[in-house]
Amino acid sequence: MIHLDIIVKGKVQGVFYRASTKAVADQLGIKGFVSNQDNGDVAIAAEGDKMIMDMFLDWCKEGPENAEVTSLESHEGELKNYRNFEVVKKRLF
Repeated sequence: MIHLDIIVKGKVQGVFYRASTKAVADQLGIKGFVSNQDNGDVAIAAEGDKMIMDMFLDWCKEGPENAEVTSLESHEGELKNYRNFEVVKKRLF
């Protein structure tokens, strides 16, 4: 089990990125949260098995249909043992 803090940059707000991320995370069994940032980025905190997290990161690099991801940064962090995956209004790491 690993924890990743992920920042997604590009046209990622107003394109259902957060809702789509939740749907994919729920499907893969990933726990954590996704939120919009004031600077236009999307922040994700995610926890899951390494192989599943690799698949999740691949999806995050593409995003939903109307998203235009220009870059993605991810860093391993301390496990928080989230109970589910949530869309939050605004949250910083």
